[in-house]
Amino acid sequence: MSENAHPRNIVLVHGGFVDGSGWQGVHERLTKDGYRVSIVQHPTLSLEGDVAATHQVLDALDGPALLVGHSYGGVVITEAGTHQKVSGLVYVAAFAPDKGESVSTLMADPPPGAPVPPILPPRDGHLFLDRDEFAAAFAADLPADLAAFMADSQVPWGVDALNGTVSQPAWRMKPAWYLVASDDRMIPPPVQRAMAERAGARTVETPGSHSVHVSQPGAVADLIRRATGR
Repeated sequence: MSENAHPRNIVLVHGGFVDGSGWQGVHERLTKDGYRVSIVQHPTLSLEGDVAATHQVLDALDGPALLVGHSYGGVVITEAGTHQKVSGLVYVAAFAPDKGESVSTLMADPPPGAPVPPILPPRDGHLFLDRDEFAAAFAADLPADLAAFMADSQVPWGVDALNGTVSQPAWRMKPAWYLVASDDRMIPPPVQRAMAERAGARTVETPGSHSVHVSQPGAVADLIRRATGR
């Protein structure tokens, strides 16, 4: 099979409220296997800016790459994934929007009884999660001290990023994989499953909170390995 079918480059894209450090466990596992792993530290202020940051990383690579997104990072990879070096997409408890969709539109009609993410009203164009409810909503399966640190070190998520719409979804032209976090209280699991099915993604499911990439890095790395075909 061609190198394009078996990429050795992995590009990890974080979601809202957090930065790329949450990928550490996944990074450690994949680099030990010989993959070249890059982490995009995008500012989450606008979809356009986050896509540009992702393209900057892709441009610097020496070959094809698998693009991996968590949460809002799924929107970023959906838009950025049309880049010529992207061979496939992996969604990790992530949004997988279609053309014209955004996080805002995908969150507008939650399933009956789904938990409501504790997002505070916008402040100067930025969003934060309620610190007191962060652990239960975002990181219920992480150690209490780590969840508390994540709550206190939140990255401001721009309203413009939340409202950024996809112009050409990469999953319509490239293969996709999806990891559903079955205990997620930010993106309801039924919504994850529906997005994965719509994208034609090869899907796995594992117990885990929205921070499944932190709590279950082995499961996430396993899916990424599978997606590379190596």
